[in-house]
Amino acid sequence: MPHAVSMAATGLQAIILCGPGSSFPTFTTNPDENPKALLSIANRPMVWYPIDFCYRTGITNITLICPPSAADAMTAALNTNPFLTSLPHPRPDLVAPHDLDYNTGTAEILRLPEIRDIVKCDLLVLPCDLVCEIGGDKLLQAWLVKAASLDDLLSNEAAPHRSGGLGVWYETKTANPVKGEETDFIATTPVPKSLTTPANSILQRLSYLKLSMPTDSYKDLVEEKNNYPLRHGLSRSLSKLRVLTTHRDAHIYFLPKWIMDFVQENEKLETIGEDVVGWWAKATWQTGLPEKLGLAKVLQGRVAETGLGDSTREDSPSPQGVLSKSRDSSFAADPEEAHSSLLNQSPRASVPPVLAYIHPSGPDAPLLRRVDTAQLLLAVSLRLAKLPAIEETGPDAASPFAHPKKVAYPDGVKPRTTITRQDCLIANNVMVDEKTSIKECVVGANCQIKEGAKLFQCLLMNDVVVEKGCKLTRCILGKRSVIGEGSTLTDCEVQEHLLVEPQTDDKDNKLMSSSGLEASEQDMQDVLQEFDDDAGNNTAFG
Repeated sequence: MPHAVSMAATGLQAIILCGPGSSFPTFTTNPDENPKALLSIANRPMVWYPIDFCYRTGITNITLICPPSAADAMTAALNTNPFLTSLPHPRPDLVAPHDLDYNTGTAEILRLPEIRDIVKCDLLVLPCDLVCEIGGDKLLQAWLVKAASLDDLLSNEAAPHRSGGLGVWYETKTANPVKGEETDFIATTPVPKSLTTPANSILQRLSYLKLSMPTDSYKDLVEEKNNYPLRHGLSRSLSKLRVLTTHRDAHIYFLPKWIMDFVQENEKLETIGEDVVGWWAKATWQTGLPEKLGLAKVLQGRVAETGLGDSTREDSPSPQGVLSKSRDSSFAADPEEAHSSLLNQSPRASVPPVLAYIHPSGPDAPLLRRVDTAQLLLAVSLRLAKLPAIEETGPDAASPFAHPKKVAYPDGVKPRTTITRQDCLIANNVMVDEKTSIKECVVGANCQIKEGAKLFQCLLMNDVVVEKGCKLTRCILGKRSVIGEGSTLTDCEVQEHLLVEPQTDDKDNKLMSSSGLEASEQDMQDVLQEFDDDAGNNTAFG
């Protein structure tokens, strides 16, 4: 259950985008019945994690967005899954816009009438696959201090400055990198640091975002142009430009309400990350781009043009982001120089800044990951399994992702069994036979692990049966799958409901259903009945 919210209401609303899960082909072959948002990460449904992040941020106005075809499965989970039914009130709403499908871009979602109707204020946009241990309240505070306009937050009247935005990026080249994880090409400039800001404050890791695109898009552009066409206006004026190539966009966006009009004005924008945030960042320095994007029209929709004599405050947009036409069509890198250069120019509307929080990658840094591949699903689940249980640390010192116990049902574990508690997570109603070995694993609810099975660095979703003598290493087993007796699997993914034949020996493979191999409901009942018949009376925990 998410930690109790002890702060005042933020005035923001959150939108969580529940996508198709195309990067999980083994487990989301039917995304309508098995949406990606309901895949299990360390025995909790995936969507629980961004919902928890919202509550820890102080946001209780939360809306889940999914296609109509997945609405029944999502609704059923919200009403029956114990982790989702135990969420604090008010619980999240579910909206399934009529024209939304699995090919709709994230920016296109913001143009749908049902979404425009529900957005009433500044918003936080999240993906359903986010696992973020960072305190959302700290990110919100950073956005309020450095990018939000007080006039824009509190008034519906003309305001001299508009709120900016904040996104989050994290380093992928960590001590234990995940092979094939996506990265982004971003360029930033420093935010002036206050001498009174604590060294460990999130404010110390804020930058102004100037460029942002997926690395694949960057490589395509370089291949097309035979080099990267960095605009001279940017390279000349921003002497402290910092380019990052191993970081990834976490898709955490604190956005002002006016972004809805910006997206509506530009129908060619398809995605929030690459298109909306990317072009907005460019518009803070590229001459002529704000006019092409219609930003002046959007920003002045309820904002009167004001002279440069208007007072500014720390949380108003930096003069670095103000549009100007100097003789070299560039902008000063230093905010004070930019302000001075503007004193002799005519008043213009300003483009609010886009802030980038760059998350550190140290071993003690809070966990922050997008979980959008099977490799990340396994890696993040195993990392969460190493968190001390609440019963060990107490509720105040526990991670927001800690479970009450490492082994939820000790009576289900027979004697002469090895389970490494420090790096395992065993859910409710799991039955473990004698002579089994479970190390660095996550085992879902109602699983059956039979005699002599050995599991190492595996993720088992709910209702899995592992027969006698199996040896599983770095495997992900879909819910209600059955691994036949004596099988040896290494680095494999097993589709849900699949019956793996006894004595199967496989490596680096995705085991998916084909004729005659998919377990029927009767097959599952027969296996479970066999286990019940063989079960002994001694259920003491060894």
